[in-house]
Amino acid sequence: MPSKSDAARKLKSTSGNETSGLGGGRGGDHTGRREGGGGTVEQLGLGIGWRPEIADAVEELASAEGPERVRWVEVVAENICPGHLPDSLVRLRGRGVTVVPHGVSLGLGGAERPDPQRLAALAERAEALGAPLVTEHIAFVRAGGAATGSPRLEAGHLLPVPRSRDALEVLVENVRIAQDSLPVPLALENVAALFGWPDDDMGEGAFLAELAGRTGVKLLVDVANLHTNRVNRGEDPVEALDALPDGALAYVHVAGGAERDGIWHDTHAHPVPGPVLEVLEALCERHRPPGVLLERDDDFPPLPELAGELRSVRRVLERSGRSSRVG
Repeated sequence: MPSKSDAARKLKSTSGNETSGLGGGRGGDHTGRREGGGGTVEQLGLGIGWRPEIADAVEELASAEGPERVRWVEVVAENICPGHLPDSLVRLRGRGVTVVPHGVSLGLGGAERPDPQRLAALAERAEALGAPLVTEHIAFVRAGGAATGSPRLEAGHLLPVPRSRDALEVLVENVRIAQDSLPVPLALENVAALFGWPDDDMGEGAFLAELAGRTGVKLLVDVANLHTNRVNRGEDPVEALDALPDGALAYVHVAGGAERDGIWHDTHAHPVPGPVLEVLEALCERHRPPGVLLERDDDFPPLPELAGELRSVRRVLERSGRSSRVG
């Protein structure tokens, strides 16, 4: 079952030229500010997901003079080694491009408490990259194990948590544990789903708002996932956006997908469609996103097509009057 995208596909080896990692040091306090040249949560701008397959293109986009220029990138945290960062990321960091580690394996929505080793690994990557924050998902990714007397199962996907009071209590405690273990602020992303749970008793916006209010965690709002849930679950993305508290956004994801037999698949392998850009515009009419990032995880297009997608995102920001905030 796809959610944000296939987490197993994201966990591909980062093959290619690599070099020694950057020095880190703690990122600073948990307000979103960070000493040094890595940027701040408040000032991210237009970005793109860094993947080995498009590393050269990302570096060119970071040097562009036009509206397609990216000022920051996001990297799948589990795909890098802190002491042996890819050359491309080292070069980007050296040019002042912010790099944000994006985790896919914590499973903060699961019944178990967060794995201390996984938390330590995410913290190490944040420090190696000089990141102003780290991000993860409101999802569970495994089940079973010693507590249940059954074999541990790894889903390979980001599975949606029930939007129930009981699930929220578990998630809140897990988020607090994670926050206490990380050197920089944590932001969490809403995921896509094919179905809901029988005990869902909250809308997505209300669930996200209460999570943010009780933990202080920032939200990574994926507008492609809101569109996915509109098609697959009949949920209104505008209702979710209206429920989000002011100042809760860390940044925004946009991505492409495809509809097959009435089901929207969040593939990250297609161009960003008009309906997703419409959700982005609705978000920008209500909130001021510190950053907007384009994700692509498969079927990578040539540089001109990536640049064109970034320009499309920029046009949405300009129409909504947010271009002065999202640089």
